[in-house]
Amino acid sequence: MEDFRITTEKAELDIPFIHQFLSEQTYWAKGIPLALVQRSIEHSLCFGGFLGTTQVAFARVISDYATFANLVDVFVLPEHRGKGYSKALMAAVFSHPQLQGLRRFMLATGDAHGLYAQYGFTAPLYPKSLMERYFPDIYTAAL
Repeated sequence: MEDFRITTEKAELDIPFIHQFLSEQTYWAKGIPLALVQRSIEHSLCFGGFLGTTQVAFARVISDYATFANLVDVFVLPEHRGKGYSKALMAAVFSHPQLQGLRRFMLATGDAHGLYAQYGFTAPLYPKSLMERYFPDIYTAAL
């Protein structure tokens, strides 16, 4: 693996890059406004993956740092996939001191089940106990 570096320092994050990738290249945040990306980063524990000074990966965790966390907005640029960066990113997330001892760590994925299974994620033990309010087209409905 090249000199892949992961930081949680928000000042180092390339927010325009993160916004562009999320709003243009993901199925879960298509069309998300920059202001919402900025606010989501402000209120989350974020992990930026860098090659030199260029950001190539990102993950965000929403948590109370006591009992619960939700892993969201995970990506590695397509041209940098297959090099172990997503695994390094997940290792950084799951070893972070503020995310230890949590009773529940959740995520939603449409295509990376194999990656997350390596870190202990499974289908919910009691799926009938989970509910959600989900508005998948919220960012594109106004376009």
